[in-house]
Amino acid sequence: MTSISLEAGAPPVAPAAPGAARVRLARWLVRLAALASCIVLWQLASSHRAHLGLVTFANVPAPSDVVPAAWQLLQSPKLVLHLSNSLYRVFAGFGAAAVAGIVLGMAIGRSRWLEDLLLPPLEVLRPIPGVAWIPLAILMFPSSELSMIFITFIGALFPILLNTIHGVERTDPRLVATARSLGARRWTVFPEVLLPAALPSIVTGLAIGMGTSWFCLVTAEMIAGQYGIGYYTWEAYNLQNYADIVVGMLLIGAFGMGSSALIKRLGAWLMPWTRLQQVRA
Repeated sequence: MTSISLEAGAPPVAPAAPGAARVRLARWLVRLAALASCIVLWQLASSHRAHLGLVTFANVPAPSDVVPAAWQLLQSPKLVLHLSNSLYRVFAGFGAAAVAGIVLGMAIGRSRWLEDLLLPPLEVLRPIPGVAWIPLAILMFPSSELSMIFITFIGALFPILLNTIHGVERTDPRLVATARSLGARRWTVFPEVLLPAALPSIVTGLAIGMGTSWFCLVTAEMIAGQYGIGYYTWEAYNLQNYADIVVGMLLIGAFGMGSSALIKRLGAWLMPWTRLQQVRA
């Protein structure tokens, strides 16, 4: 018999499932085909000025008009200014919201007293849309830059907060009891037990919060910005450059999707046990 030697402490690597590469390739082909079909339908509807009930494509630019506008923007030096300003505002607000949402969520999820004290006012503020915060944010902060960062912070805070609370409340009490019986102190339970147990819900909240940050940022830049993707989109509307509007929308969608995918990849790296569960399944 052939003996297999494993390093001490190293878990055995599960062999790749047969045909897994072909399944992934087939899924990617389906996704690309779906995206191409949408572009073709968009081109046909715009070029033929289609009327679909209440929706009309008579004034919607076709992909054949959007591609030259996108190429022109790629060659413009303003592209770097728009992207750098938007990315800074999003990640500054999102980073602050991640810290505040996770810390508050873990505290509220663990303490009934803090839940009764903090959750009611937070729930009152949660349904207020980002656009409604703009006048107050302009009055509260000395610069429009800080007000826009604050609006992205508000947009990301509540998805992160609520998902963190949900993850902490769903933690098995036996895990906490076992840790305490083994000598864990009250504060060490948070990083060693509650945080890993709630991490799947936290990552979900971070991914959702990233998307809402982009949504709120665009709203803020339309009113108070001078550079940024949202400002570029709104300026194109005022100048009636309809193809540039679509370019701005596609940039927002692409960077929002990429940012959420980055959060999910980070979450997968922080939770290696989820990959092991998928292999076993």
